[in-house]
Amino acid sequence: MTIVHTPNAPAAIGPYSQAMIANGMVFTSGQIALTPSGEMITGDVSAQCVQVLANLKAVLDASGSSLEKVIKTTIFLSDMEDFGAVNTLYAQAFGDHKPARSTVAVKTLPKNALVEIDAIALI
Repeated sequence: MTIVHTPNAPAAIGPYSQAMIANGMVFTSGQIALTPSGEMITGDVSAQCVQVLANLKAVLDASGSSLEKVIKTTIFLSDMEDFGAVNTLYAQAFGDHKPARSTVAVKTLPKNALVEIDAIALI
């Protein structure tokens, strides 16, 4: 197993890694709307989702993977009313590639984020 760390995404805010590589696959931790310097993006779910997707892409790139190699994602939303806005930005980020996905409504997310996304991808 290999621990992944990139300065192009926010550092882990707890006892975990940005991602782990094992058996030709990368497993990312959930990404929230923190900038690489650790500042939380304020604003609506769209503004946060853009940062979340940028973070996810940065972690995948550092792992030797990409959005095009993602097999499965999980989206966590603090409000299911935000599903449409997140879905639109997610579709733009992934284009014609459509990995398996789950979307879950949760009570709260770290740093009171509105959206969090994790991924499993091939290297």
